[in-house]
Amino acid sequence: MLGAITVNEKSKPMEASQYSFQETIVASSKVNWRIEDIIGGDKKLDFSKRFMPESLARVNDLDFLNDDEKRILNQIRGHAYLSIFGLAEEFILPFVLDHVRPSLDENDYRVRAFLQFAGEEAKHIQLFKEFSKDFKANFRSECKVIGPPAEIAKTVLAHSSLGVALAILHIEWMTQRHYIDSIRVDEGLDPQFKSLLKHHWLEEAQHAKLDTIMVEELVRTADAETLEKGIDDYLSIGGILDSGVKQQAALDLEAFEEATGRTLSSDERAEFVEKQHQANRWTYLGTGMTHPRFLETLSRIDPEYRGRIESVALNFC
Repeated sequence: MLGAITVNEKSKPMEASQYSFQETIVASSKVNWRIEDIIGGDKKLDFSKRFMPESLARVNDLDFLNDDEKRILNQIRGHAYLSIFGLAEEFILPFVLDHVRPSLDENDYRVRAFLQFAGEEAKHIQLFKEFSKDFKANFRSECKVIGPPAEIAKTVLAHSSLGVALAILHIEWMTQRHYIDSIRVDEGLDPQFKSLLKHHWLEEAQHAKLDTIMVEELVRTADAETLEKGIDDYLSIGGILDSGVKQQAALDLEAFEEATGRTLSSDERAEFVEKQHQANRWTYLGTGMTHPRFLETLSRIDPEYRGRIESVALNFC
């Protein structure tokens, strides 16, 4: 259960990270890519291969599925994965723009870095839409995704700035962990899908640094009540995501049965949703909440926060 967080009134001011706006601008320019270079034309998805690493998909836990069915479910999970990232970028983009807008004349590197951040998020949204078109054109059934994006964005952005910034930081580091720990080393994945995830990661690596700076900026001017509200709101957003990925597990079951023509028994359906919900919890919640860099930022705000978030994260592993 996502509980309230209490503030340590004696906590010291947050120390700044070593990241800089100028360095992220330089790094981003080196890895910049165009959508046309990585999707479209002869660059097609290979539906004979898996899209997601098993450490995230966890389809092998479903013993009542054969190998072909597990591959199909893995691909459904891959579609949901990029679609959910697309949903997240729908609230990240306006949040970054709103954060930089009030101080456009203070630091030129800061403005450029955050606007580049926003522009790359817009590019990612478009990339994921192009992927969805390719997927739908070649997959054997409709794969529904939670939404609509505008409503999810509205719900998330209704929370405090610090709460949203922490949720975004969670997502950015989560992306890094997925690619580096699981995707990059899995030689059995479809090369095209792997390429999409690699290019997404290349730019998100800089976004994680910029969002760390953003959190620091918000914490620097926050009083104890604002900090408490920020942590509570981060956990509230996590609760919203948890409900959403449980619903996504049910939608993936629907897509799986349609794609395979197989109707699972009631016991199999219950096990499917339970295990895939927990797989989603690890993918979208546990991997972010336990990322060392995310926990490091929490520690620099107040070490008590780190311990409490680590305790909550046990539910999502």
